[in-house]
Amino acid sequence: MRLAPVPYRVSRTTRVEAAPERVFTELVDFRRWRDWSPWDGLDPEMERTYSGPKSGVGSGYAWDGDKHAGAGSMTITDTQRPSRVDLDLRFEKPFPSRSAIRFDLDAEEGGAATMVTWSMSGEHTGLMRVLGRVMSMDRLVGKDLEKGLAQLKDLAET
Repeated sequence: MRLAPVPYRVSRTTRVEAAPERVFTELVDFRRWRDWSPWDGLDPEMERTYSGPKSGVGSGYAWDGDKHAGAGSMTITDTQRPSRVDLDLRFEKPFPSRSAIRFDLDAEEGGAATMVTWSMSGEHTGLMRVLGRVMSMDRLVGKDLEKGLAQLKDLAET
């Protein structure tokens, strides 16, 4: 008997004192993620490769690191300048998984500030379906999203 996948969604929001275009620029170029991603510093020896255009739709990023960083790839699948960025996230290690990542950038104060929402959604399958009963994705990655948004905020506001 095959068990049905279990859907999940994790989301965090922060207010950034910068225009949406400024934040958008940090999101659509994977080379810039090294300055704010909560996961980038997990393994100083991590191998990184970039593919496709330098930024925007079709831009790709892959990594292969130690047990903390794992291995996987991301591809920008859609953008709506400067209000939204969609990504396809695939992990190979420590376990295979696939998630949809979405950044929503909502202008405030006539465009001088931005509400940034970072969402991650997908379906638990295999081992994660079992682990998801013990520990929610919100508990697993919620703090990472908060850390990444705080670092993105600091970067965009300077």
